[in-house]
Amino acid sequence: MCGIAGYFQRIPNTNATQQLETMKTSLKHRGPDDWGSFVTNNCGLCHTRLSIRDLSGGRQPMTRTFHGRTATIVYNGEIYNLQELKYRLLPFSIRFEGHSDTEVILYCYLVFGAKIFSELNGIFAFAIYEDNRLLLCRDHIGVKPLFYWNQKEEFVFASEIKGIFSYGVTPKIDQNSWCEIIGLGPAHTPGNGVFQGINEVLPGHYLLISSEGFEDHCYWRLKSLQHTESYEETISHCSFLIEDSIKRQMVSDIPICTFLSGGLDSSLVTAIVAKEFGETPLTTFSFDFVDNQKNFKANPYQCSMDRPFVDLMKDYVNSKHHYLECDSKTQLDCLYRTVDARDMPCMADVEASMLYFCSIVAKECKVTLTGECADEIFGGYPWFHKKDLLEKNTFPWSFDLPARTALFQKDFIKSLPLEEYISLQYHQSMDQCPLLESDSSTETKRRKMSWLNIRWFMMTLLNRMDRCSMYSGLEARVPYADYRILEYVFNIPWEYKCYRGQTKSLIVECGKKYLPKEILYRKKSPYPKTYDPGYELLLGKMLLDELHSNASLQMILDSSKVEQFVSAPKDYGKPWFGQLMAGPQLLAYLLQIGYWMRKYHLSV
Repeated sequence: MCGIAGYFQRIPNTNATQQLETMKTSLKHRGPDDWGSFVTNNCGLCHTRLSIRDLSGGRQPMTRTFHGRTATIVYNGEIYNLQELKYRLLPFSIRFEGHSDTEVILYCYLVFGAKIFSELNGIFAFAIYEDNRLLLCRDHIGVKPLFYWNQKEEFVFASEIKGIFSYGVTPKIDQNSWCEIIGLGPAHTPGNGVFQGINEVLPGHYLLISSEGFEDHCYWRLKSLQHTESYEETISHCSFLIEDSIKRQMVSDIPICTFLSGGLDSSLVTAIVAKEFGETPLTTFSFDFVDNQKNFKANPYQCSMDRPFVDLMKDYVNSKHHYLECDSKTQLDCLYRTVDARDMPCMADVEASMLYFCSIVAKECKVTLTGECADEIFGGYPWFHKKDLLEKNTFPWSFDLPARTALFQKDFIKSLPLEEYISLQYHQSMDQCPLLESDSSTETKRRKMSWLNIRWFMMTLLNRMDRCSMYSGLEARVPYADYRILEYVFNIPWEYKCYRGQTKSLIVECGKKYLPKEILYRKKSPYPKTYDPGYELLLGKMLLDELHSNASLQMILDSSKVEQFVSAPKDYGKPWFGQLMAGPQLLAYLLQIGYWMRKYHLSV
């Protein structure tokens, strides 16, 4: 994994070498092992490298020539079907200088052009400069980020928004920015970079930038197809795809580990990796909070603690396990750092603790496999199962707008078209969902729910995982987010996905030869959060201090309401976003908004 950035001047008029160096410096956390630059009269590319494959031969930017054509690439990601792609290149007598996937992608482009992008199995974002044109491409699902700023005379891009600002672009926000932050956040509209003028390359898309203009091309999209396999055939097919994806994603020239929560998804990933390791113990990590065994309170969204199930699994696979814990002060310290990592308010302490845990894991391993994305793809969340949530005419994970706006100034909220903006983004997304005429009305609702989760909720968690891990130079892989799995499972009928009432029955069936029954049938429990009342008190004081010293925050928050809310007990059981973000997380999110405004000198 790496960081990439660069610029393209349609009318060459400045020497931007210094800006390129500043961009590179801003992204060094994504690639602390090596860095490099490429400059022509109108284009500059830079790269910061986290060395995972071909440690000596994979330096970037990388330039190669084929049949008189010369192109240069900067690339962030991993390709998992490398051998198949190399086989495709065999007839062309290409002499590789190393064994990196970067070189294979570049030659594939030179030989086959952009049509090869749909065949890349992996997580990636890359830029290729050739013949006075710049091409930007992002992976099928959008695991790896790629932002851009497009103006008449120049185009700027980077793995993270901070890279664009480092070029000299001034951070600005507008009314739509506030609708994203308050109405939809921490989720965001696909392609929307929240800041004014900042966009993100859409998953499955590539851009072409030249002196003539700007083109956006879609090379892959989900399709609705008739599912013709029996339940037994579907189990076999799913099992193959899951196992194949996990095994492919184990590729690395350095040691790998897994995140192990004791839940079904991460346990299956861990068990398959451990089996491939054979007699060599796999390194695993679990996350929790200091004194959570004493403070934990079960609720409908989080009914059990992870520790007993982690204990069971680490012994079951005989892993070299590390129990990581985060205390309240550390989590508070990381709340601002997550804004630094994400460049905007994010999933509050849910993200802050992940940032901390990743920084610890990175000291021992640079590559980890996670269980992320299984719930979105296989239908694990409550809104897939509860009729009232399934039939919400809005985003089911954030339908309580009054809870989001309760502590803001009334006049400020009235000035924003929040309800209209949310409704517009929701219905535009739903209109893009591919449907089958043969589906029943109920099956159509399930398909739309899957589509919505893949486009929105899954992207929020993927963004969290990428920024939290890459902030410390850790590569987090997501085997369930293999686009082959997504294509196949999207078209499986709900009666198979929830066979005889068993949530995620297809993963359960796949796991029967790998996991004990206690893990297979454990009721879903999301990523842990702290239940320490002391954290809540410290958080409240921190928000009040920020509010009293931050004039911009005073313009949007109602001080008296905030003070009253801070002094009242918080509700841990009714989330305003997802399953985890309740009262304390609202305070943390507002705190992040204040810091964000201060950091980027943003005015209302």
